[in-house]
Amino acid sequence: MRRSEFLRAVDDEFGGRADSLTHDLILGALGRTAREALDAGVPPRDIWLALCDETDVPAPRRYGVGRLDPRER
Repeated sequence: MRRSEFLRAVDDEFGGRADSLTHDLILGALGRTAREALDAGVPPRDIWLALCDETDVPAPRRYGVGRLDPRER
């Protein structure tokens, strides 16, 4: 997962709460916020999974999110 995919996944899952969650919610598994973790170089996928755990996102919505649909030829 790339940083852009992480940000897209957070926005898709949390909508208007996305910014607040990434800036204010301390992720127990990481001991920091998602933004702090991104700035510290933590892999975006690890941050996404920690955020999902912290906010009880169901497993089917955790994987493969944030990716753009492939272009049709």
